[in-house]
Amino acid sequence: MEEQIQEYLYNPTVGKIVSFFIGIAVIWMLIKAIQKNLFSKIKDNNNRYKAKKFSTFIGYFLTIILLTVIFSDKLGNLTVALGVAGAGIAFALQEVIASFAGWLAIMFGGFYNTGDRVQLGGIKGDVMDIGVLRTTIMETGQWVDGDLYNGRIVLIANSYVFKEPVFNYSGDFPFLWDEIKIPIQYGSDYEKAKEIILKAGVDVAGDLTVRSKQKWTSLQNKYRLEDAQTEPMISLIANDNWAEYTLRYVVGYKRRRFTKSELFTKILTEIEKTNGAVKMASATFQLVQAPDFNVNIKK
Repeated sequence: MEEQIQEYLYNPTVGKIVSFFIGIAVIWMLIKAIQKNLFSKIKDNNNRYKAKKFSTFIGYFLTIILLTVIFSDKLGNLTVALGVAGAGIAFALQEVIASFAGWLAIMFGGFYNTGDRVQLGGIKGDVMDIGVLRTTIMETGQWVDGDLYNGRIVLIANSYVFKEPVFNYSGDFPFLWDEIKIPIQYGSDYEKAKEIILKAGVDVAGDLTVRSKQKWTSLQNKYRLEDAQTEPMISLIANDNWAEYTLRYVVGYKRRRFTKSELFTKILTEIEKTNGAVKMASATFQLVQAPDFNVNIKK
């Protein structure tokens, strides 16, 4: 019995298995220690998240290297078989390989970060997590009006970034240009209407003018872009029914719905204070009276 135990303890395979598990324990203890003591001190959330994800990937990579080194003699006889099988596996798992390549492109190519609002295909929402194979998104819109969460969590393969455009609402320029249209009755005080609408735009969205201008200037230094007006601006067109004012303004990408509500409330309140000098227009239908006609009856 003692001899069998000694043979078991001194068996090279058993020693390699023990060494493998000890090596795994050391690798992951080091990874967790680095994540806890070093990466936790990174103030920027995106950089801290990327560092933790990359360190986890390094841990898996080192585990595979350790397995290869320890069991290299056992794996040597399988080299040819693995080479043949590798081609078949690569073909069968091409989507998985593409997703892994997409993860590398996302993490180091600046496509988007966690917390960004993006649109991938027909799916729009906020990025919750960027996994090795899939990106997890909290969806917005669909049956919910505006840019509000609908509660549905969507997982999208990272390979998507190589196939379709990626729309990022909050990348280098975390603002959007938005517009509202105000119909004003013909015969109103047009200058007063313009003053009311433009003042509402300045009061509600004007605080973003300076910040958005700074971000746009940074974009111009990085890319080839023309200058753009970030101050609220107004334009007027006349159609068959009314005079239509369009207010264009810059808004934070998560506050479009709230900003529109504030603007309409302020504009309607100010228009009512004009005592009829400015009137909102609406689609109305007027029944035209039939003309009078005389009928002469001859006997």
